[in-house]
Amino acid sequence: MFIKFLVNKFSSKRFQKIDYFKKNPHTVQEETLFELINLAKNTEFGKRFGFDSIRDVEYYRTRLPLQTYEDIKPYVDRMRNGEQNILWHSEIKWFAKSSGTTENKSKLIPVSKEALKSCHFRGGYDVLAYYAKDNPETKIFTSKTLTLGGSHQIDKFENNSRFGDLSAILIENMPFWANMARTPSTKVALLADFDEKLEKIAKYSIKKNVVAFAGVPSWNMVLMKHILKVTGKNNILEIWPNMELFIHGGVNFEPYREQYKKLFPTPNMCYLETYNASEGFFALQDDPSRDDMLLMLDYGIFYEFIPVEELVKEFPESVGLDQVEMNRNYAVAITTNSGLWRYMIGDTVVFTSLDPFKIKISGRTKQYINVFGEELIVDNAEKALKMACITTNAIISEYTAGPVYMTGKQNGAHEWLIEFEKEPEDLSQFTENLDKALCSVNSDYEAKRSKNITLRMPIVKSMPKGAFYSWMKKRGKFGGQNKVPRLSNDRRYLDEITNSKYAC
Repeated sequence: MFIKFLVNKFSSKRFQKIDYFKKNPHTVQEETLFELINLAKNTEFGKRFGFDSIRDVEYYRTRLPLQTYEDIKPYVDRMRNGEQNILWHSEIKWFAKSSGTTENKSKLIPVSKEALKSCHFRGGYDVLAYYAKDNPETKIFTSKTLTLGGSHQIDKFENNSRFGDLSAILIENMPFWANMARTPSTKVALLADFDEKLEKIAKYSIKKNVVAFAGVPSWNMVLMKHILKVTGKNNILEIWPNMELFIHGGVNFEPYREQYKKLFPTPNMCYLETYNASEGFFALQDDPSRDDMLLMLDYGIFYEFIPVEELVKEFPESVGLDQVEMNRNYAVAITTNSGLWRYMIGDTVVFTSLDPFKIKISGRTKQYINVFGEELIVDNAEKALKMACITTNAIISEYTAGPVYMTGKQNGAHEWLIEFEKEPEDLSQFTENLDKALCSVNSDYEAKRSKNITLRMPIVKSMPKGAFYSWMKKRGKFGGQNKVPRLSNDRRYLDEITNSKYAC
């Protein structure tokens, strides 16, 4: 009841502030930017780019170039080594481990105390506030919410900095009263061994009155199936009959929706999407009857949007909320209260409403597979395929890859359609080597492949000579700048090819 009292007290004031930024989005965003600039003007980065001379948004855009992780990595390395006042004015000791880039197996994103309080945690509070507003009889404040956290560890540098999954960082820094409503214990939630974590959650949390859970759909699917296996039950409601809410994010929920309906066979189960990344909490599904999310404008984040056609330019131009258009694909750049300045997060969004501003995540700025949270990019694929070819004396002419969705008791996988110029002597050995190489270049893929928890061994199919040529020609994508799509986050290309005469 204490938690419910706090949330109710907080909610009325929060909804007033949310209504304010809905009505005054441009004012709130401009105020946010200049508050961030003022706080960081005496940092090393602020002095380098003359923050104290920036007087308007347009000058800010021309004064600072857009940033990628490769651009900020030297600063991050110094911060991990204990230096402060580099990108942000307050102490940075936490770094969220995120998916890799072209040059780095993993990204380590700085997380400030301001970002934890006014961005990540505020986002979580707002989700619950909206849900409670729509469901006044909810039991989430008097029962338990299951959180399947990651793990963190002490950084290798000789200082106080630590890194880990964002979920682990949030659990580690969560207020005491929020911990009261959560299961499993912090110790169990932060276990590094996922198998051990599953066993202990199954042992202890099934005894609790769990009414909600939160996290990535793929990981939680593994957990729920394990609990059914341990208990011998047919669905989760036989274990937790009061379950009412799943707050999800991280990967597209659609491939999992039907499976979750089987796990929770009730029309009363609510699914709410959030857009919460290592870099910040950006949006939430405020209306369960719609499949888009409200862009949150008062979390200490200033937004810019780059039309995707601009990305091919050396100096792409960005626009603010005052210039975005509906149903147009934009790459997202953010300035944050953790010291990210015009930072391109690699996501693309589409606006579904301009009053208020609502979005859908439309993809990544590069081809990728991220059905299971592995965020496999083309560069990872190219490196891994090259390594597999070297070790098996094979040569590849064309390839494409996509997901194999979880079905029943079968975990997901990646399917690779490869046209070899020179076949490997043993395709199974090539597959095994490819899998090992992917683990070596992408830490998120490696985590999902660990003990076959989420991903099983890749499926590699050898295609006949000329298959991709014929397929591209049939699609009207022949010659010129047309290229075989390398990675896809759905099975469209895989099914087109394998269901055609080119799959022989």
